[in-house]
Amino acid sequence: MRLRFASILLSALLAASARAEDPGVAAINRLGLELLAVSRGLNETALLSPFSIQSALAMAYAGASGATREEMRRVLHYPEDESALVRSLAGLRAELDRIARDSERFSTEQARYGGPRDPLALSIANRLFGQQGYPFRPEFLSYLAEAYQAPFETCDFRENHEAERHRINLWVEEQTRERIRDLIPGGGLTEETRLVLVNAIYLKTPWMEPFPEYATQPRPFWVRGVEERETPTMSRTGDFRVKKGNGYTAVGVPMDRGDLLFIAVVPDERTGLDAVESALSADELAALASAPMAEAIVYLPKFKIEPPVMALGTALKQLGMRMAFDVPPGSADFDGIAPRRPNDYLYIDEVFHKTFLALDEKGVEAAAATAVVMMRATAMPIEKPKPIEIRVDRPFLFAIQHRGGACLFIGRVVDPR
Repeated sequence: MRLRFASILLSALLAASARAEDPGVAAINRLGLELLAVSRGLNETALLSPFSIQSALAMAYAGASGATREEMRRVLHYPEDESALVRSLAGLRAELDRIARDSERFSTEQARYGGPRDPLALSIANRLFGQQGYPFRPEFLSYLAEAYQAPFETCDFRENHEAERHRINLWVEEQTRERIRDLIPGGGLTEETRLVLVNAIYLKTPWMEPFPEYATQPRPFWVRGVEERETPTMSRTGDFRVKKGNGYTAVGVPMDRGDLLFIAVVPDERTGLDAVESALSADELAALASAPMAEAIVYLPKFKIEPPVMALGTALKQLGMRMAFDVPPGSADFDGIAPRRPNDYLYIDEVFHKTFLALDEKGVEAAAATAVVMMRATAMPIEKPKPIEIRVDRPFLFAIQHRGGACLFIGRVVDPR
């Protein structure tokens, strides 16, 4: 059984680093773009955390077997070597933890010299909530506890599934500083629920250089590319990462000490977002984090996004991940989590995802959580003569990226009001 290799993998986890070519980075960005594309036809503002989604699904994948495992691997863009995926995801998480610790130390040093500066706040947590008495494989639980830092808690879904739903939601609230509430909606758990795998991420970070509040003014924004509306818009002159792509201009605004970036991808045409999203590849998206530095004047609208809970099951099935959801009936195989019996086996019932993001002159606050609910089945610098002017004044794609290219959050804004 592959789970026995966990102790061998762990010795190298913290030495791993997140780079654009890493399998974890590629999987995060590819799935993020694909899930975002599902809502493209709606021409609406959207927000996802592909990092959170992949963190939760990777835990379920660790227990998948046979054809179910292969189908998940293909749809989720995982490498054939699971250890490479684990090293990449663990390396990225270790790097994010380091960024938070370094920011805290830097902020403390600044305070000693009278320089007020809020540190970056970043927390990531995984947790398993499982039915008491169900025959989960000990190897699986220990593997996730070590490789994904996902402790196991027992629950009683059979008798108290609604109370357990509130308990899980409260845990998510605590991890996201109350930004993500009611992740699992009413009816999301039943007496047949056996396991819920949860990831929560919270980020609050200042810009490396804040946008001056006095420079924020009402400026035109082309809502959905066709309707001009005055929108509170920030502006700042400074050094940004800038890239001219095929049909778009991308600008990267450094956050905190430069390890994270807010990337805005602005179409050349006011109604060109759909075409840009369709053409943008995951590799191209990752490369934006290392675009050349240039002096520019950036105009960026303030906005806040707080979409309702998303049920991602339908979208994942459309992408081809069907057997994990027991389509057709009897096809789900998660024997690595618990023994699969003809009349008692696990399958994914739904994947709930909820996000929050607010952007202003001081910085960005964002949070996300993902719950995979499993049921029991009874059957370089560039000198310019003058600053470039970049106006984010039309529907645009955005991402919060680690400097290695992984998207912690990705979305689009068609109306920032």
